[in-house]
Amino acid sequence: MNAETTTGLELARKVLRTEAAAIMGLVDRIDDTFERAVELLYECRGRVIVTGMGKSGIICRKIAATLSSTGTSAWFLHPAEAIHGDLGAIREDDVMLALSHSGETDELLRLLESVRRIGARVIALTGNAKSTLARAADVTLDCGIAEEACPMNLVPTASTTAALAMGDALAMTLLVRRGFREDQFASLHPGGKIGRRLMRVENAMHSGDSAPVVLTTTPMPDVIHEMSSKRLGMTCVVDARRRLVGVLTDGDLRRLMSRTANVLTLTAGDGMTPNPITIRRELLAVEALKIMETHKITSIVVVDEQGFVEGVVHLHDLWRTQMI
Repeated sequence: MNAETTTGLELARKVLRTEAAAIMGLVDRIDDTFERAVELLYECRGRVIVTGMGKSGIICRKIAATLSSTGTSAWFLHPAEAIHGDLGAIREDDVMLALSHSGETDELLRLLESVRRIGARVIALTGNAKSTLARAADVTLDCGIAEEACPMNLVPTASTTAALAMGDALAMTLLVRRGFREDQFASLHPGGKIGRRLMRVENAMHSGDSAPVVLTTTPMPDVIHEMSSKRLGMTCVVDARRRLVGVLTDGDLRRLMSRTANVLTLTAGDGMTPNPITIRRELLAVEALKIMETHKITSIVVVDEQGFVEGVVHLHDLWRTQMI
């Protein structure tokens, strides 16, 4: 390994250690001030406006996106555009989350003057606790660092990492403070991999006429027809009140044929497996998959509180949704 490569690897490791140290340096600063910032965000009756210039502005966009995805109405506002006509978007009941490592960013300070006149509250994330921004804010969170990861100590690296981590800490603490639930998160992420992983059983099941259902008294030829037409390799078996009492699968039929001379003279009740495993429609599809894998079954019946069939989930349905 030549010296240039070694130097490059050493520098990369130093960058990671420096940025890790910047984040770890924030841990002891999580105190009553942080709690006041969370409470200010929680009590906000308007929106959280996240603002910053340059690299800080990019971090702001990420923080705003994280807040929005976890139940807090938030959006990014560019400071320069705000002072050139976008101030009308800010209301008295908003909270501004302002990022500036120096705390002296001209555009941000000019925006701050107008925000104060409007009456919105301000939380500052800055590396300079004695800066103009820090002194003017309602709450200031110290995101100061010992050094940037840049060899010249110039390029925003460790400072932006620290600000992003503090933003995440705010968002996650606020998430818990709101009692934000998994189902709420799922409703805000209907697309992509997250959406698929948080999909509910009710969105993947065969229901209504698509669900195979027969009575215990249904003759076996009709049972076979129902199973063949619905193409799930099974059918639910219900009693006269239409409550689930069992299931009958392709495997059940094969086993029945191996020990019975004339299967076609039997009924669904004669060949079914009683008391099958069931789930509820609000269960996450990924949890349904775990149950199916644990019990080595390819289909599972969805029932309501009274035991009435609401649908059937098949392993192939989860494949089609690319959840697995």
